[in-house]
Amino acid sequence: MRESDEMTKFRLRGVYPALVTPFTKDDNVDEVAYRKLIQAVLGDVEGIVVAGTTGEFVYLSVEERKRLFEIAVDEVRGRKPVIAGTGAASTKTAIELAKVAADAGVDACLVVCPYFIGTDDKGIHEHFYRLAQKSELPIILYNIPQTAGRYIPRRVVEDLARIDNIIGLKDSSGDLTYTLELLEKVEGRIDIVIGHDEVVLPALAAGCSGMILASAQVFPDIWQKVFAAVHIGDLETARALQMKVQKLARIFCRLGGPVPVKAALGMMGLDMGKTRMPLKIGGALVHEDREEIRLELEKIGKVKHKESEVEQVELPLEQRFEDVGIPEDAVKKEGLAVGSSEAGTGIERVKMDLVAGSNKTSIAKAFAVQLTSPRHGYEALTIILEPNLTIRPASLVVPTVKLKNLRQANMIYGPSQSAIGRAVADCLESNVIPESVMNSHLMIFKVFMHPDALDRQKLYENNYAAASEAIKGVFSKGVR
Repeated sequence: MRESDEMTKFRLRGVYPALVTPFTKDDNVDEVAYRKLIQAVLGDVEGIVVAGTTGEFVYLSVEERKRLFEIAVDEVRGRKPVIAGTGAASTKTAIELAKVAADAGVDACLVVCPYFIGTDDKGIHEHFYRLAQKSELPIILYNIPQTAGRYIPRRVVEDLARIDNIIGLKDSSGDLTYTLELLEKVEGRIDIVIGHDEVVLPALAAGCSGMILASAQVFPDIWQKVFAAVHIGDLETARALQMKVQKLARIFCRLGGPVPVKAALGMMGLDMGKTRMPLKIGGALVHEDREEIRLELEKIGKVKHKESEVEQVELPLEQRFEDVGIPEDAVKKEGLAVGSSEAGTGIERVKMDLVAGSNKTSIAKAFAVQLTSPRHGYEALTIILEPNLTIRPASLVVPTVKLKNLRQANMIYGPSQSAIGRAVADCLESNVIPESVMNSHLMIFKVFMHPDALDRQKLYENNYAAASEAIKGVFSKGVR
């Protein structure tokens, strides 16, 4: 064990990414990709963490972990600290890995609570105590009950914090009551860093000295801004930044760590290969989740989206429903009510055309055909207020721009379906739509939204505003 004054030189401060481990197609560690990843993040972080949970350490051999340590040390060249994941289920293996890490030249060890076969508090204390006695490196305790099966007991942490070369703890539990109790009990003797991406802001505000995160290899620059804002007491800025990445943080935490992170890095041009079995990208990430990741990366500027070309032909209002099966002469002869409205500006602008009429008119046939024989790329959806609760009068939403992929469908159908449903319900409640027609009439909303729109909340607001105005305009004329 090193002398205590030497141990105090290592302080756990700032932003540390828990790096994924890239694999080649034949399932070997991809050294070239690993070096590329390290270089991509190094300028925006205080150090790196190698072979942690996100690095799939439980699927790596001792030799593979050793090689990852060596690559990281060689690539970093002393510019930043390298923290090695040396946790193991057995004390003997953890001690062996700590020696391997020291021989490789890393700066500290990150050691998870013993897992798989459970032990009591004394066993956990002895595990870390014996490791500290044998290790030449500073040790960071690692609390992750989601995978280890239990917390590192608070009283055990309090005792271990008095050992010279135990210098920190990473808390990935997401349990802020646990985090705050640790901060209270260790009283600054060791550094506590947050390891759960969803609660970075409150943890920093409570006194954590930094973060070790999977997402810190995807958007380390944003976490640096959060860290800086909290440091100067600008919680408003820090809160806005946390909310900006909160959906991605949630996806990374809840969908299996390395799986969504590797998917995100791939979208950013950093191909890290697949995860090892039993994890695998295809089975663990459904298409909707992948598109959510891509969309959120676009929002924060990590992925550029190729703008779609959108052609719009402006027709007289009565002619705008021919593609859904209602010709101009039917609109005029049957007295169908039509209206149009728009709301918002820029890429989140929404334009809405509405036709309404009795279920005894041509709108009834058009309504049925849109549902039973949908046009590819222009599929109609029934308007609902919530699952299994359709709106009255029965209504459809039909996009006016052809949808080419799942991303576009997610962005357009979600906000429009929920916002129009709320607008119809509100107009019925306020008697803009007479209660007498709620079961006898139908409505078809044709909605234009740009396929490259990014902000769901703005789209919802603009859909609601446009639908409300279109409904008021149509029903103020009187609907037969």
